[in-house]
Amino acid sequence: MPEGPTVRRFCSLVSPFVGQQVVKVGGRTKQIALQDLMGQWIQECQVHGKNLYVAFGSDVRHKAPSANIQELDDDHSKKESVDVSVTTTSPDDLGPWENEEASPRCKWLRFHFGLYGSIRVNELARARQGNKKGDWKDPTPRLILHFSAGGFLVFYNCRILWCSSPHVEPTCDILSLDFDKEKALRALSGPRPVCISLMDQRHFSGVGNIIKNEILFLAQVHPLSLGSLLPADTLRAVIDHAISFTARWLRIKMQREPLHYSIYMKELCPKGHKVVKETIGPPRGLQRLTWYCPTCQERVQPEERA
Repeated sequence: MPEGPTVRRFCSLVSPFVGQQVVKVGGRTKQIALQDLMGQWIQECQVHGKNLYVAFGSDVRHKAPSANIQELDDDHSKKESVDVSVTTTSPDDLGPWENEEASPRCKWLRFHFGLYGSIRVNELARARQGNKKGDWKDPTPRLILHFSAGGFLVFYNCRILWCSSPHVEPTCDILSLDFDKEKALRALSGPRPVCISLMDQRHFSGVGNIIKNEILFLAQVHPLSLGSLLPADTLRAVIDHAISFTARWLRIKMQREPLHYSIYMKELCPKGHKVVKETIGPPRGLQRLTWYCPTCQERVQPEERA
């Protein structure tokens, strides 16, 4: 599914529509009533981790978009980031116009994208290849919003739910200026494989499979090494690489340039060693493909702990 930097770019596509009114709605989603969006105005757009939040209201009043990109030095202590607005209310799956006392002016839609989720502006996605039956069938939009100014937004392969407000915890968002490195260090130090800890959105919101693979290779850490067996300096290096890699990926996304991987989906690592591809995940949890170099990323065993 799209990772933090990609969802931030999605937000940049929605932001120009802030302050515009919805005049026509389409799509095949059954998760919301499409007619509830008719005549509504987009008032704000926010991102937290892998979730996109869009506020709708019954009048033109709105806040400035919160997806302003702030460019910082790309090193281990600073990062390029899209700031997020801080709220403390957890999202509840509400009907669109419930809880008027809490938010009389707007209601929020939360978008969580699937593996091939995307947003397009003023165009529809087209099939790039035939399906198993040999048919060329264009992807079907989950939601299409047409606006009074003439443009339209198209959302593909996503879950759409009404919520009372964005659930924002900047201290665990890898692309937030308020990301708490010490809190992340404590989470990564637990007695489980670091590759599983990195995918825990409670502590590393926005980190996905690509980021996980790349930063573990950059830090020269075996994905199955237990965090509790690794020195604190090594774990800090993993966190620093997570911050710098996601910042660089966001910059590349915004410039519409390709991202070049070191290990993800590679057969050989940059040093020419054979890469291992293995399915790894928590017990009774989602198993994800993991690429690593057993030569460059030696696994730390319990008896090797200093």
